[in-house]
Amino acid sequence: MSISRRSFLKGIVATSAATLVGPGLLNVAKAATADSAGQWKVSGSHWGAFRARVYAGKVQEIKPFEADKYPTEMLNGIKGIIYSPSRIRYPMVRYDWYLKRHKSDTTLRGDNRFIRVTWDEAIDLFYQELERVQTQYGPWALHAGQTGWRQTGQVHSCGNHMERAISMHGYSVKKVGDYSTGAGQTIMPYVLGTTEVYAQGTSWPLILENSKTIILWANDPVKNLQVGWNCETHESFAFLEQLKAKVANKEIRVISVDPVKTKTQNYLDCEHKYINPQTDVPFMLAIAHTLYKEKLYDKKFLDTYALGFEDFIPYVTGEGKDKVEKTPEWAEAICGVKADEIRDFARLMAKHRTQMLFGWAIQRQQHGEQPYWMGAVVAAMLGQIGLPGGGISYAHHYSSIGVPSTGAAGPGAFPRNPDKPDDRIHKNNDFKGYSSTIPVARWVDAIIEPGKVINANGAKITLPDIKMMVFSGCNPWHHHQDRNRMKQAFHKLETVVAVDFTWTATCRFSDIVLPACTQWERNDIDLYGSYSGRGIIAMQKLVDPLYQSKTDFEIFTMLARRFGKEKEYTQGKGEMAWVKELYDGCVAANKGKFEMPDFAKFWQDGWVDFGTGPNWTRQADFRKDPEINALGTPSGFIEIFSRKIDRYGYEDCQGHPMWFEKAERSHGGPGSDKHPIWLQSCHPNKRLHSQMCDSEEFRATYAVQGREPIYINAGDAKARGINDGDLVRVYNDRGQLLAGAVISENFPPGVARIEEGAWYGPTDNTIGAIDTYGDPNTLTLDKGSSQLAQATSANTCIVNYEKFTGEAPAVTSFGGPKEMA
Repeated sequence: MSISRRSFLKGIVATSAATLVGPGLLNVAKAATADSAGQWKVSGSHWGAFRARVYAGKVQEIKPFEADKYPTEMLNGIKGIIYSPSRIRYPMVRYDWYLKRHKSDTTLRGDNRFIRVTWDEAIDLFYQELERVQTQYGPWALHAGQTGWRQTGQVHSCGNHMERAISMHGYSVKKVGDYSTGAGQTIMPYVLGTTEVYAQGTSWPLILENSKTIILWANDPVKNLQVGWNCETHESFAFLEQLKAKVANKEIRVISVDPVKTKTQNYLDCEHKYINPQTDVPFMLAIAHTLYKEKLYDKKFLDTYALGFEDFIPYVTGEGKDKVEKTPEWAEAICGVKADEIRDFARLMAKHRTQMLFGWAIQRQQHGEQPYWMGAVVAAMLGQIGLPGGGISYAHHYSSIGVPSTGAAGPGAFPRNPDKPDDRIHKNNDFKGYSSTIPVARWVDAIIEPGKVINANGAKITLPDIKMMVFSGCNPWHHHQDRNRMKQAFHKLETVVAVDFTWTATCRFSDIVLPACTQWERNDIDLYGSYSGRGIIAMQKLVDPLYQSKTDFEIFTMLARRFGKEKEYTQGKGEMAWVKELYDGCVAANKGKFEMPDFAKFWQDGWVDFGTGPNWTRQADFRKDPEINALGTPSGFIEIFSRKIDRYGYEDCQGHPMWFEKAERSHGGPGSDKHPIWLQSCHPNKRLHSQMCDSEEFRATYAVQGREPIYINAGDAKARGINDGDLVRVYNDRGQLLAGAVISENFPPGVARIEEGAWYGPTDNTIGAIDTYGDPNTLTLDKGSSQLAQATSANTCIVNYEKFTGEAPAVTSFGGPKEMA
């Protein structure tokens, strides 16, 4: 390696994007001195493991865990979460709902007026509503299946606790899929046999050794690898450091295909291939056209490992139904990449070993299935799938995928479902013709249009008539689209229950709000490294639960007690008994492969280190013998043309990948005359979705005049009289928001970014009210990706913006409710 870690950190700081590692966290090796006041404890988080100094019952200091050589600056925000002014301090009930129960004036939902109640009264109200809905309506009227990123920890996993307790009471509507990868995880089993988006990928050492060209397709790993599903190790950054050196030495050519210059591109100092937003498929079709016409594709690979190429290629050559040849000239007019550049790009990919690394944001758009499918087709035409450093990946930006896995077993989790079917109190599972499971992003549709029949992944879904919703550690008023449409939906619900530790918008639009504690106010255990399996981390309780907050375990045990299932719910075990049981199960699963200390020593030491694992190439077994190691597709082969999808008869997702125009698109697309700016709402650089937005001191490191930044092009800003740091009103026909202008050379004309996860804070609860902080989902489109996945289309969104004049309204997103006497 010709680049030092010091150079890595210096390079990160030097980029125009935000820094990866905060200056207060660089001295990782610094140990606590013998006379430090207080006690050092170890814990974990989505942002990594750390040690915390606790003194006088308060977290005084946090430093990165010694095994983490590339800690994220987001560790600086953890104290701000624990001691946030937005913490939910007591059980609270929406004022009008408290007076009238399910017959309340639901147009007042979101007015932030609540009344404080005791825990017993709050749990009684929760239980009474479950009883009322199950007996007055039935399971079709209760939706308790929305889950999100939760806090880390296997015992106190909030989604598991909610679903187990609710299921022991009775049946309810559940969801399928998720917002992160809804389109991708639906289409890829038809094409490559698995969801791909959550699959371990080819090991980074093999990519660095064998790849000559790496395509970062709408992918920003330096930004996104700061967080992980389990406690993150940040081991990927060692390989990104090596990649930077290889780019500098011209050993590997890295090209970022993206409308914007990403944090990763700026760090690697690699090439940028600009493309008009939402037009990747025309670009890829023209690549396929070049590969085919110039005979650069691997016919032998296609004949051996793939099916349906002969059904697909007429669409490319213009012999298909639409009679349009997908030439580079045709694509240029749509995607903005010059025809000759498209040809050169195709030739480059075919000339050497090429690794394509796709991000997730590209499939969070209308017809989001198509770019993932088309990417697999290009990879198949190149014939490098199953080779080290070649083929395609859809996940190298997530949870350190690509770090070689140790193969060690991780801890289990608190059970999500009842242990026995007869553990349910209400055994009625008659959904009256409604579907018991719906696509994750279609629940607002269900509330607004109950009984509507939609297509989804080959099935007919009858949307249920939802009357009550329960959320736990999940913030749909962050991850769903079109806030004003959500308000309309919430006007129809009779009761909403939220369990969380902080006053998110979801809590503000709920009726019963129960205060959970944070993950650092309880004992737990977690896997250290979601895919690397680096070890097991102890999550030692740092402080007692603040105010009247309780663990998820305690909250749902109290609920189960109301209907006589407490013993069945807990299995007769408390918190530490569960922690020890999960650890001991891990010991047993690893016996003979990885020796682990007994629980007492593990808890004292704070972690178990499994070391590093061997390198591995994705789909190498399939390439070696496609019959013995068949893919999970209907045919067992790569399906360029899917007969199964073709039989569904969907106009917006047919038998092979295609270009479909969007409902709205900038750069000359539909609606761009009125709203010429594409709004990108990608994963944030200094949060995990909406987690940490309430951390005040840390939020101040990036907020502009107390608002979420909007990153804009200098020319676009000048044309509107906007200077860096001005307040900006961003708007379209769906809504309006205020944000703080950050003028950046990373963003081309016609493109702006507001990172998702910004907390929604309207001036009032009326439909159309301006959002005071800058939640991009005030503006995004609530439309299914297609009839196949019915996934989110958040990045199909165009807007306009102008300099805000006059007196700006106060930010209403943070702090507690208006407490009524």
